Amino acid sequence: MLDFHGLKATSLIVLVLESGGRRLGTLVLASEGDELFSQKHADLLSLLSEPFAIALSNTLKHRSELKLYDRDFFWEATARICGSLNIEIALRNCLSFLQSYIPADEAALGYFDKDRGSTFLNAHADSSKGRLLDLQIAYPPELRTLLEEESQLKDYFDNRAEENPVAKPMLMAMNKGKSSILVVRLIVKKQWVGSVVLWADGWDRFNDEHLRLLKLLKRPFFIAMSNSRRYRELLELKELLVDDNQYLQEELQRISGDEIIGSDFGLKAVMENVRSVAPLSSPVLLLGDTGVGKEVIAGAIHNASLRRDEPFIKVNCGAIPETLMDSELFGHEKGAFTGALNHKRGRFERAHNGTIFLDEIGELSLEAQVRLLRVLQEKEIERVGGTESINVDIRVIAATHRNLNAMILEGKFREDLYFRLNVFPIYIPTLRERNGDIPGLVQHFIQKKSRDLKLTAIPTLAPKALDQLLAHHWPGNVRELENAVERAIILHREEPLSFAELGPKKELEVTPVSASEDMESFDLDQVTADHIRRVLKITNGRVEGKKGAAELLGINPGTLRHRMRKLGISFGRNNK
Repeated sequence: MLDFHGLKATSLIVLVLESGGRRLGTLVLASEGDELFSQKHADLLSLLSEPFAIALSNTLKHRSELKLYDRDFFWEATARICGSLNIEIALRNCLSFLQSYIPADEAALGYFDKDRGSTFLNAHADSSKGRLLDLQIAYPPELRTLLEEESQLKDYFDNRAEENPVAKPMLMAMNKGKSSILVVRLIVKKQWVGSVVLWADGWDRFNDEHLRLLKLLKRPFFIAMSNSRRYRELLELKELLVDDNQYLQEELQRISGDEIIGSDFGLKAVMENVRSVAPLSSPVLLLGDTGVGKEVIAGAIHNASLRRDEPFIKVNCGAIPETLMDSELFGHEKGAFTGALNHKRGRFERAHNGTIFLDEIGELSLEAQVRLLRVLQEKEIERVGGTESINVDIRVIAATHRNLNAMILEGKFREDLYFRLNVFPIYIPTLRERNGDIPGLVQHFIQKKSRDLKLTAIPTLAPKALDQLLAHHWPGNVRELENAVERAIILHREEPLSFAELGPKKELEVTPVSASEDMESFDLDQVTADHIRRVLKITNGRVEGKKGAAELLGINPGTLRHRMRKLGISFGRNNK
């Protein structure tokens, strides 16, 4: 008894099929009955040997031709799919070739994100061009389960695609009407990593042969998608490195040095606080007048911290327009707004694992304060135009010359944000409060400015130069002193430096505040406004020019006018 494909055969007729002396195969008749066949049956069957041999020969020839056809199709299509690392170009080139075999009008590549319950199309092509996409196609909850079923991993074509509940959301997103659709799944180790989709306008455009051909190209499409993804990641990393390098180069140009002048004298208490808080990750709030060196102290905290090898990112909150604030702080995705040609990391994302220094925090609008508070609370950001939250591990150092308590009472600063920032406040004294540091600072700035101006000889001080500097009030603090040194070097080339143009201290002395005066006079803006009015009184209202208020204050006339407008001080010679 012979087990013949499940049949327990006891009777057989075997006919050898030959053509041109070449054996092609065998024809077998089988039955479960005993002794059912005779020689007569065998002779009768032999009469059919030639027709069966011809049929078998034609079948084998067709299979051989089909194998060659498939091989040529595969290699030609693969050459186009893998011919470019830009997947949109590869898809367009492949579609142009496929249209000779499959009546497709458009093609797309995408993947299903199980965690987000959405399909994402990342490349699209028609006969004229290819383009990158970032198109999310969300599905209702009842469809998500269906998409996750293993049965949905099969390849298929649907000649009434708009009636298919899985295909319909995709067609709507692509603005398609009556359509036929052809889909093959890219599966690796039973994981669905992507899909190739062909569209054709109208119904009944695809058949089994079209599906068979497209299935031959699964592996080339998977390789092309993987290579393109790695290529795009490398391009993005390159852009980030170029961007970071440019940013750091700009920062290096701005950094004058790490040493803190006065750390053993006027800034001794400040540096003790720096050494106490630096090893921790607690937020720090630096308080003090404009120009006292808050940025230098912030850098000292970072350099003494455990994050010293990570980024130190500086943000001047008062210098960023409100319309660009979110983009600068949190970054944006490509195409988020007009002009967003590439995605950009914001300052917070750059500062990940490091320190972010928020200078002039009091200049933030209330709307920006709300968004900043959320970042400090949740420790995550979201790029403009993006949908994903990005975790950030940062140490925050903020600084201001404003009275934040007064701003809270006026409704200009959020109290909850203040408490987040004011964990460890450090007050940095003005230069007039630590004039014992002036000699050391002057020598430091002479050395620095000589290098900047490429002087061959280091200037020296005139006999009364230090007395002139110590007599000055320094409303612009350390920054004003630095500018005064640079100006003196320019004016007194090849001769000892003199600072007679600064004027005596008594002209700029601020009247001491008595304990009986209104506490409102301790407001920093009010004190600054009173000081400017006194200087204007001395100059009879003159803002610029020789012995004008700007010269006496050691600041640019435009800066002074801006500050006067901000403080509500009118211009003219009649200011008293």
